Amino acid sequence: MGMRDHVAIITGGGSGIGWAAVKAFAERGARVVIADWNADEGRKAEDAVHALGGEARFVAVDVSQPESVAKLVETVLGAYGQIDILINNAGITRDAMLHKMSYEAWQRVIDVNLSGVFYCTQAVVRPMRKRGYGRIINTSSIVGRFGNVGQTNYAAAKAGVIGMTLTWAKELGPKGITVNAVAPGFIRTPMTAAMPPDILQQMAEKVPVGRLGEPEDIARVYLFLADEASGYINGAVISVDGGLSL
Repeated sequence: MGMRDHVAIITGGGSGIGWAAVKAFAERGARVVIADWNADEGRKAEDAVHALGGEARFVAVDVSQPESVAKLVETVLGAYGQIDILINNAGITRDAMLHKMSYEAWQRVIDVNLSGVFYCTQAVVRPMRKRGYGRIINTSSIVGRFGNVGQTNYAAAKAGVIGMTLTWAKELGPKGITVNAVAPGFIRTPMTAAMPPDILQQMAEKVPVGRLGEPEDIARVYLFLADEASGYINGAVISVDGGLSL
C-alpha cells in the first residue's frame, strides 16, 4: 500500500498509537503531519522520521480549541496545498467512578476526545470536498461500544465518536470522502505501561488471542483504511481487540 504524495494529519502523533501510525505512514511515502500538544514528543517524532528518510512536520495543536485546529489546517495547506488523510487519534483519560468524577474530569475528556474530533474533521472537510477526495479515520474504543467501570467520560466520548463517524460517512461519502472508525481494545502504550504487571497479565488473559495489542496493530488498520484501494469501506467501525469483544 503506497502513500506517496499523500498528506496525512495524525493527531496525538508524538507517542503511543499515534507515533506507530506516523512511522507506518512515513515508511510508505506519505508526508506526515505530527499534530500534538506535546512539543518535546512531537519534535522527537519528527526527528525520528527524518532519520528514517521520511518526510514529517510537527505542528503544535490543542485539538480541544477550534482556533488551534484552524491554525493547524492553515499551516498544512500552506506547506502542502492539500490534505488527503486525517486520523483523529488524540485522546486522554481522566478516570473516576461516577459518584467521584469531577466536572473538570468530565469536561476535559469530552473536550479532547469528542469535541476535538469534531473540530479537526470539520476543518479538513472543506479542502477535501473541494478536491473530491479524503480518508477520515476516527479512533473510538472498545469502551465506546461496551462501557467500562470508572470511565463514564471516556465511554461517552468514544461512543459519540462512533455516532459522528456514521453520520459523516452518509454526508461525505457522496463527496469522495470515506469516514471510518477503529475501536482498539487493550493496547500496550505508555498509558498502560504505568499499570502493575499483574493487572496487565490479567488483562491479556481475557483476550482470546492471549496478548495485549501493540500500537502497530492499530497503525496497520489505519493504513488499510487510508489506502485508495479501501474506497468502498465507509461507515465501518472496526474492532481491533484480539477478539475481546466477542
